Amino acid sequence: MIASLASDLLLGVDAGTSMVKVAIFDRAGRELAVARRRTPVETPQPGWSETDMNVVWEVTAAAIRALLVEHRFAPERIAGVGLTGNMVGAWLIDAQGRPVRKAILWNDGRTQPLIDRLIADMPDFMTRIFYTSGSVMQQGCTLPLLRWLAENEPETLARAAYVLCCKDWIAYKLTGCVQLDPTEASVLPGDARARSYSDAMFSLFGLDEHRHLFPRLAPSESVAGVVTAQAAEQTGLQPGIPVAVGAGDVPASAIGLGAVTPGVGCTLLGTNILNCVVTPAPVFEPVEVGLLFCLPGERWLRAMVNVAGTTCLDWFIAQFCAVEQANSRTPAELFGMLERLASNSAIGANGVLFLPYLSSLGITTPYFEPAARAEFFGLTDRHTRADLLRAVYEGVALSIRDGFAIMPQEVNEIRLAGGGAKSAFWSQIIANCTGKNVLILSGTEFGARGAALLAGVALGWWPSLSDAVQETVAIARRFEPDPEACAIYDRMYVVYQMLQRDLRPAWRAATGRT
Repeated sequence: MIASLASDLLLGVDAGTSMVKVAIFDRAGRELAVARRRTPVETPQPGWSETDMNVVWEVTAAAIRALLVEHRFAPERIAGVGLTGNMVGAWLIDAQGRPVRKAILWNDGRTQPLIDRLIADMPDFMTRIFYTSGSVMQQGCTLPLLRWLAENEPETLARAAYVLCCKDWIAYKLTGCVQLDPTEASVLPGDARARSYSDAMFSLFGLDEHRHLFPRLAPSESVAGVVTAQAAEQTGLQPGIPVAVGAGDVPASAIGLGAVTPGVGCTLLGTNILNCVVTPAPVFEPVEVGLLFCLPGERWLRAMVNVAGTTCLDWFIAQFCAVEQANSRTPAELFGMLERLASNSAIGANGVLFLPYLSSLGITTPYFEPAARAEFFGLTDRHTRADLLRAVYEGVALSIRDGFAIMPQEVNEIRLAGGGAKSAFWSQIIANCTGKNVLILSGTEFGARGAALLAGVALGWWPSLSDAVQETVAIARRFEPDPEACAIYDRMYVVYQMLQRDLRPAWRAATGRT
């Protein structure tokens, strides 16, 4: 039985690359229910990554309806909707709001030959982008994709009325309103200082004639519009409910973790790792490394990326843990077995050190080196599988330390989220490797929570995002660094840095990049 029909809840939508998550939160920020639905990602050619925009909307609408029905929430209780989603890419619609083509996603690599050509013509091309946007541009950013479309599918751009990002497409389907927000505009690439589009970047990519495709900008914590009758029928929401503009997934996740105050750090430990710190002004150091995002409230988020996070543990399990996989019924059982195994090795893995550069893309932090490769260092015939497994946990933790070490803004604590945050064993290792308190927050869907908090501010529930965070973010667990373990990891980190520096010529020679 539902106790009250007052509008006392917020709905957060997080449209990831391959999964949509929707969650309901109360005024205290508690995560009450979650629904998840997969969305298809297509690769029509090697290195391409696309998705059907209509399917993404249908999946999102179905997830919202399922959440309300399965958990018996009266639609009248939803006061507002917040949105986040995978960033940049190219989501094009025509004047009637229909997709012009399938969306090109952020992880699409088709523009690399174009980028190589532009660099050959303008050797300072990437440098100019960095000093405007504060980010090392990825191939799937919006402006290089539009330039590719202009050269290869001019008819697509001729039919287009707007270019959107993922969350903005969902906002359009919910409200009929079109806009982007500053978190997206500044990484298209755009202007991080102005928190907006950049005319210089449009010109750099030869896109001046397509400037009209970019819609108005609206603050992330403002109301985009209200749920239309048609969207209400599809989602089960009440018509007329306000929908906030929202933010891209990285800023929204930081907000959901309570990282809105300068000096607060957060790490998203998933397939990749994002190490982030909130700053009071845009930070362009270290030069030509990492990403820079805008946050509401005149804050910025400097981020360093490690391209192999939980991937390293997944690889070790696949190669060396067949017995544990066979004897475990659930992922929780499996990871419990692995942690007990790793605990049989001493802190420091009895001298084994793992460089976690397992991705074929190499590393992007603390410098960009596509030739970088992973390795176990210090092996002897006395070492065991437990030593190697512990070294994997520790190597990833040292890479997190590496990401924060090059930040110009000192970090006073790390708020940890992602699959790795489920492990108390790994969380304690991260605290010991970094020498920082590691905090695990209540809940699981921090992107959706960040979107919901933005909606709450837009509705006037809280006067500012800082107030919203202060009143809603709850710490579930705290891991404090152990001084003796920190001393061991300090010594290991010196060796880690030496290997990182001294192996670079060998990596290049081995991959033919000399």
